[in-house]
Amino acid sequence: MKTYPRRCAAKFSLGLGLAALLAACGDGDSPVAPVTPPAPAALQVETLSSRPELVTGGNVLVRTSLANASAVTATLNGAAVIATFTPEAGSSTSAIALISGLALGANTLVLTQGSSTGSISLTNYPLEGPVLSGPRQTPFICQTEAFTLPDGSKYGVATDGTTCSAPTLRHYVYLKTGATAFTPLADTSAIPADAATTTNSLGVQVPFVVRVETATVDRGIYQSAVLHNPVTEAAPTPAAPPKGWNKRLIAIHGFGCPGGWYAQGAAQGNLPAGAVAGGFQAVLLDRERLAEGYALFTNTLQHPTVNCNAVLQAEAAMMSKERLVKTLGKPVYTVSHGCSGGSYSSSQLADQMPGLFDGILIACTFPDPMSIAIEGSHGHLLSHYFNATAAGALTDPQQVAVTGYKSVAAFIAAANQSGRTDPIAGRADVAGYVSGAMPAAVPVGLRYDPVSNPAGARATVYDAQRNIMGRDALTGFALRPFDNVGVQYGLQALRAGSITKAQFLDLNERIGGYDQDANYVAGRSVGNAAAIQRAYQSGLQYGGNGGTGNIPVFDVSGIYNDDGGYHYQWFHFANRQRLIDGFGNADNHVMWRGNPVPYADAWVKFKQWMEAITTDTAAGTARAKTIRNKPTTDGCYTNLTTFVAEPQTFSSLPNSTCNTLLPSYGASQLVTDGPLSAGILKCQLKPVTAADYGTVAFTLAEATRLNAIFPGGVCDWKKTGVGQVPVVPYASFGPSPANLVFDVTK
Repeated sequence: MKTYPRRCAAKFSLGLGLAALLAACGDGDSPVAPVTPPAPAALQVETLSSRPELVTGGNVLVRTSLANASAVTATLNGAAVIATFTPEAGSSTSAIALISGLALGANTLVLTQGSSTGSISLTNYPLEGPVLSGPRQTPFICQTEAFTLPDGSKYGVATDGTTCSAPTLRHYVYLKTGATAFTPLADTSAIPADAATTTNSLGVQVPFVVRVETATVDRGIYQSAVLHNPVTEAAPTPAAPPKGWNKRLIAIHGFGCPGGWYAQGAAQGNLPAGAVAGGFQAVLLDRERLAEGYALFTNTLQHPTVNCNAVLQAEAAMMSKERLVKTLGKPVYTVSHGCSGGSYSSSQLADQMPGLFDGILIACTFPDPMSIAIEGSHGHLLSHYFNATAAGALTDPQQVAVTGYKSVAAFIAAANQSGRTDPIAGRADVAGYVSGAMPAAVPVGLRYDPVSNPAGARATVYDAQRNIMGRDALTGFALRPFDNVGVQYGLQALRAGSITKAQFLDLNERIGGYDQDANYVAGRSVGNAAAIQRAYQSGLQYGGNGGTGNIPVFDVSGIYNDDGGYHYQWFHFANRQRLIDGFGNADNHVMWRGNPVPYADAWVKFKQWMEAITTDTAAGTARAKTIRNKPTTDGCYTNLTTFVAEPQTFSSLPNSTCNTLLPSYGASQLVTDGPLSAGILKCQLKPVTAADYGTVAFTLAEATRLNAIFPGGVCDWKKTGVGQVPVVPYASFGPSPANLVFDVTK
């Protein structure tokens, strides 16, 4: 018998069989290192309903990587929790479960299957918020008792007057055959004989019955709608979603902005059923989209007329989408659409929160309400000069040249939008100017008055956003970003000979600015540097340098009217220019113009775009996939059926087919040599130089006066703005348990 070395004999004595021993030690006297068993495979864990650091409501939908779902166990913060994992639809290698019982703040979830484990850190916030938007807005008026439900009843008085909370309710409505409006379905034990059927985009035919859920989320009123048959299907879950759902989501928003503060909202930001703005039927019960199988969701705080604070809008949309995903499951994609306020809600939220929306279809477009307010503030100074400071000094054609608009009426309509920055209710000014607009639900005794109630709530877009803007240390009022230092009003009009040198000098010498109550003052306005920078970082000033650069952006006219109403074409081009400034080009952007544009055609192309990206498995970034799958080009409609494919350019000249049919006019900032983006809140300065004025030559006395008007220099529009920085994705404006980026509460 062969004698083994002592080291191998020792291994044998520990139970290693002869064959294994020979394999381990070899056939000679030199032993081989023992074989180390492979480490158990790590269990992959990810959240599906939200980012792991932004969970709300105490529960979270998670996915694990192993196929044997029944063998997965879970512990939360070291204690066992009930977690029913089920195979994920369409996958043989993953399973999902809704994990409940999260504590507020930090949590650790550990999943185990056999010898494999995986963990993830989670941060949980209350369902009532806040998460990222900072301290809750006060005052804040609950309005659940005025909110109408799908069956015509009212939601009822909030159970908590601080959080405006109310119970979750579910209603059903159905579409009768041949009808265009939905009918409440009180009895869910049978589908009515007159109910229509619909075939969704995946080819699944179901009764046209819609489940509507109403709840309170982030102090707003949340609603969702999806096809669901309550007779044959159990209540929806992520593991068993409704058969009629096509696994795609649509976020809908609202319109307007003045007056959007201090209240929960008594209605969603949608038009009544059947009404159309700019081709959009922006309603929760959108018959056409529901027929295709889309699920829709919204929140009153996504409606700018209720809440003109894009950071709070984004938070409410994020939390509302999270709730729907925990109800139905993870969608293939989420898109957003809207007109006017719905357009900037779509753009801003997509830019602030990459991944919240995977594509946007916008109309009646503005970049953001800040841009409307800032342009209005420049314009309102001009209107004050034209009508009060130097009444009669400039003719109407000269006023048009100085302001850049098509007409004086068009200019006034835009200038009057500065009313949203004015806290003094009922201020007398030019016709159509409305200041201090406050929701009727806010008691008069809570409203600001500089004499009788100086500590009251101020009805301005800045004060509604003071968590982001920051607060004045003495007054508590929001800091203001408006700045007109160095702006040469009427510069292009001077060069063109539309106004004289004397008129140009007098205008810029006496244009003035505003104080914190929007009163006219002789000196120019100096924007607060911190507020300016945070406006960019937060996305209140849409930069086009965040999430929108990687997704489809489809812009249609919606409203074409440069004669009035301030929905002007230059805003569409400003929106596009910000994408160009952010990414070097706007190749992920399509613009269709017309009067009108057939919305149905735009939706078809937009849907093709989204679906093509979904099926694109080739290598490339999200932006690359977006660009290479673009199914259409820029163009305009000469009528509802004739499309002219050509690049859309900003011009009032008949230099193309589209610009001949649909000319675009300028704005007050643009004719000072400001950029088309209108994205600079405060310009960098340069010395006064003769080159700025073309062939216009100033005498020594005039040049001396010009330098006295601009002692620090004039705007250098070729440089980026002061404090102009990229958006910070998912920025937090504390105090918050986590993700504290900017604490402006001190």
